[in-house]
Amino acid sequence: MTRTCGTMHRMPTAMGWWCGDPEEVRTGAADVADALACVGTPVFAVEVDGAVGVTSTGRATLAAEGGGEGYRLRGYAPALAPEQLGDPEFRKDHGVRYAYVAGAMANGITSERLVEAMARAGMLAYFGSAGLDPARVEQAIERLDGLGELPYGFNLIHSPNEPDLEAAVVDLYLRRGVRRVSASAYLGLTLPLVRYRLSGVHRDASGRVVAPNRVTAKVSRVEVARRFFSPAPQDLVAALVQAGELTADQAQMALEIPVADDLTAEADSGGHTDNRPALALIPTMLALRDELQAKHGYASRLRVGAAGGIATPASTAAAFALGAAYVLTGSINQACVESGSSDAVRQMLAEAGQADVMMAPAADMFEMGVQVQVLKRGTMFGMRARKLYELYRAHASIEALPAAQRAVLERDYFRCTLEEAWAQTRAFFAVRDPRQIERAEGDARFKLALVFRKYLGQSSRWANAGEPTRQADYQVWCGPAMGAFNEWTRGTFLAEPARRDVVTVARNLLTGAAALTRASWLRSAGVALPPEAERFAPREAGALDRLGGAAATAVAEGIAN
Repeated sequence: MTRTCGTMHRMPTAMGWWCGDPEEVRTGAADVADALACVGTPVFAVEVDGAVGVTSTGRATLAAEGGGEGYRLRGYAPALAPEQLGDPEFRKDHGVRYAYVAGAMANGITSERLVEAMARAGMLAYFGSAGLDPARVEQAIERLDGLGELPYGFNLIHSPNEPDLEAAVVDLYLRRGVRRVSASAYLGLTLPLVRYRLSGVHRDASGRVVAPNRVTAKVSRVEVARRFFSPAPQDLVAALVQAGELTADQAQMALEIPVADDLTAEADSGGHTDNRPALALIPTMLALRDELQAKHGYASRLRVGAAGGIATPASTAAAFALGAAYVLTGSINQACVESGSSDAVRQMLAEAGQADVMMAPAADMFEMGVQVQVLKRGTMFGMRARKLYELYRAHASIEALPAAQRAVLERDYFRCTLEEAWAQTRAFFAVRDPRQIERAEGDARFKLALVFRKYLGQSSRWANAGEPTRQADYQVWCGPAMGAFNEWTRGTFLAEPARRDVVTVARNLLTGAAALTRASWLRSAGVALPPEAERFAPREAGALDRLGGAAATAVAEGIAN
C-alpha cells in the first residue's frame, strides 16, 4: 500500500475520502480496539486495496458520492471525551465535569469519604443519610462543608413510619444550607419535601423564578414521576403559607417550577426497586418529561437520568444512547474502598453473580409489604426477612407466635428472648420517637412489627460494621449490576476489592462508554468491526489519562472553565 493521494484515481463513496500514508492504516482486531479506545483522537475507517482498516492520522474530506481524491473513507468516529457524555446543561447546572452520579446508599454506605472523592474528581455523589439520626447526618454536613463550592448532596428518604424524622432531617438541611438532595422511596409528595424545595424561592433580576434548593427524584413509577415533574400540589403549598413557611408571592412562584429539577429513572437496582427493565423505563420517563415540559413551559428544561444496572461500559453507553442526561451507580460503589461498608461485605460483593440477589422486606416500610433487593450469596438475611414478614402477616402479636417458631427467632435471629428484644426496641424509640412506643403498647400487632423491624434494621449495621458473628444476617443492598461488574472486571486489577476506588471505576465506565459509542458510530456507517473492538477492559488511572489525548483534555478544560 504505497500509493499517494495525489496519484490515486477517484472512487465514488458516500462517506468521503481520506488522504494520508496507507502504511498507517491498521486492520488487526487489537489495532481497531486500541484506536477506538483512544477516545481523544478521531478514527478513520479507510479502504485500502480492498481491505478496511483504521487510522487516526491523515485527513479526511466528507463529500457527496462521486467527488474527491484519496482512499475510500468507509466511516468516521470523531474524538469523544468522557466529559462530553450526557447533558451539558446537567454538568453546567451542578458544576460537575462528568454526567456521573453516585447514588445515596443508606446508613452512610455512600460515605463522606466517597462523596469527597467524587466531588474532587468532578462528579456528583449524595451522602447516604437514610437510616441515620439527624445528629449523625449533621456530623456529615460538618465534614462535607470542607468541600466548599465543589458539588455534593444528601439523601432525603420518605419515612412513612417516622414522619417526624423526615421533617427533622428537612429542618436540619434548611438550617445548615444543604442545597442539593436526592429524594428516594417516595410514593407521593410530602409536606417536608415540598417545604425543602420551596424554601427561599424568589425571582431574579430578570423575573425568573429561582429555587435555591435542588431536588433530584429517584423513581421507577410513572405516576410518582408525574408528581415530581409537576409544580408542588396546591394543598401542600397552601399549608406552608398557612404555617408561615411561604409568602403568598412565593406560592405563586411555586406554579412556575417543578418539584424536581432532575429525575433518575431507577430500573432493576439494589435496595428499593420495582425491578423495572431499563429499556422500557427510560423511554417512558423521557416521554413524560417532554409531555410535562410542553404542558408547563418551564424556563429550565426537565432532565432524566438512568440508574439500575449501570455497571459496565456497555450499560453506561446504552443509557446515554437512550437519552439519559446522566447515569447513577449504586451497588458497585458499595464494593469500593471508600464506601461505609466493611471489608467482609466488599469481599462478598466481589464474589457475587448476576443471579445472586433476591427481594426481601424493607425495614422502613415493613408493614406495607415494600421490598428491597439484597445480596443472597453468603448471607441468610433475605430468607430470614421473608420469614419474619410471613409471621407478621399470620399472627396478631408476639404472644400469638407458635412456640416452635418463637424458639427459632430467639435462637437464630434475635439471640435473646422476644421480651428482651422488645425492651431494646422500646429503649431505642424512647429516644428516636416516643409516639411509636405509645402506639405499640395499644396495638399488639404494631408491637410485633417494631420488634421484627429491629432485626431488619440491625442487619444492615452488622454488615457495615463487619460483625463476624453475624455474617449470616448481613443485609447487603445489591442489584444484578454487581454481578455484571464482576464479570467485566474478572482477571483485571479491578477484580481485587482493595483496588476498587470509586473514581477509577467511574472513569473506566465513562471512557469505555465513549469507546463503545464510537464503535457504534462506525457500525452505523456499515463498517464491520471485530468482536474485540466492542470490548473495553479496565485501565489504571494513568492509562485512562493517555486514552483521553489532547482533544479530550481540551474538552475537559473548556468544560472546567
